[in-house]
Amino acid sequence: MCSNERFMYQMRHYGDSKFDEETLEFMEKLLERSGLGDSTYGPPALLREPPEPSLEAARSEAEMVVFGAIDELLAKTKIKSDQIGILVVNCCIFSVVPSLSSMIVNRYKFKDNILSYNLTGMGCSAGLRAIGLSSQLLQVHRDTYVLVVSTENMTQNFYVGNDRPKNLVCSAFRVGGAAVLLSNVASDRRSSKYKLLHTVHTHMASRDSSYNCIFQEEDDKGNLGISVTRDLVISAENAIQSNIKRLAPLVLPLSEQIYYAINNYVTKHLHLANSKPYKPNFTRAVDHFFPHLGAKFLLDELQKKMGFSDEQMEAARMTLYRYGNTSSSTVWYEMAYAEAKGRIKKGHVLWQISFGSGFKCSSVVWRAIKNVDTEKMNPWSDEIDGFPVDLSNINSSYPFKFEHS
Repeated sequence: MCSNERFMYQMRHYGDSKFDEETLEFMEKLLERSGLGDSTYGPPALLREPPEPSLEAARSEAEMVVFGAIDELLAKTKIKSDQIGILVVNCCIFSVVPSLSSMIVNRYKFKDNILSYNLTGMGCSAGLRAIGLSSQLLQVHRDTYVLVVSTENMTQNFYVGNDRPKNLVCSAFRVGGAAVLLSNVASDRRSSKYKLLHTVHTHMASRDSSYNCIFQEEDDKGNLGISVTRDLVISAENAIQSNIKRLAPLVLPLSEQIYYAINNYVTKHLHLANSKPYKPNFTRAVDHFFPHLGAKFLLDELQKKMGFSDEQMEAARMTLYRYGNTSSSTVWYEMAYAEAKGRIKKGHVLWQISFGSGFKCSSVVWRAIKNVDTEKMNPWSDEIDGFPVDLSNINSSYPFKFEHS
């Protein structure tokens, strides 16, 4: 476990302090406003004294997280490794030879003709993009199981320098991962939790500002890190608007679509002075909302724009508090939270949305096939009664000067 106090201790003593005092103060301020609690998990190699960010340690972290998730998934579903026909793995900034997908095939002795895909460099939205890819593959391959594995690995990719835009990324990232099983085997309908309804993906990289807003590069001293520019907020808003514009007709009730169409026509063609853009009411279309954003102040902004209730945002805020930003697996911790609370009932519609470098936005919509009861192998099971916790004392203003609307 990595409390905020322990994190800052490690930063102050990292390699005889590679960070100046201003950077340390900035990181501390960011942690205070991010909404992370004191029970998140850090990479073992970075919590040692001194830290040992070796390739061996990075591979060990990946094995610990990925194998642990897959072991529990196979135990839950009773599926044997030789039944899995497709494997999709995503991890953004850790690329190793042999690949992570090969590491999994080797460990579980998957069959020789398994279709294997290893997605890298796609940011926090890659987990839902992996679901989209799996959905396409299942249209082609009949009676097939797809194993989707989403994780991130910071052991060798933690930025150690004083370039402020690069310090933003590392402070909130923590260890985590998820394994998901999809099936198009007809007999599995009775035992499955959810039916996949829609996957919608937006990629704004044709715009230079979106392409450059999250960028891996070296600083002037040769330290590798991921920069976040002031274009991030507007790039994210453009990606969200584009994604929602395509998602809305698929999920919104007809009345909301009609209101939106009329308002769009009035504002675009009649130019009435008092007309304002109509924001579709997604609370009428979905029962559960699982957004991935890496800090409380960003979740607060999203809630204002989308109109979701505190309860609908609860899973996201509690996941951030308990597990931190686990990148592409965050939305699965959120779904597990709602499951552990016993809130997902038959027929409920669930919306996951995540964002990543590029700039990309992905939405995945599910419908619950049955009431989803609390399970023993759920990351929240042993402590769910202690949630939600009160986060009202956390300052949710931006700890940096970004121009945003």
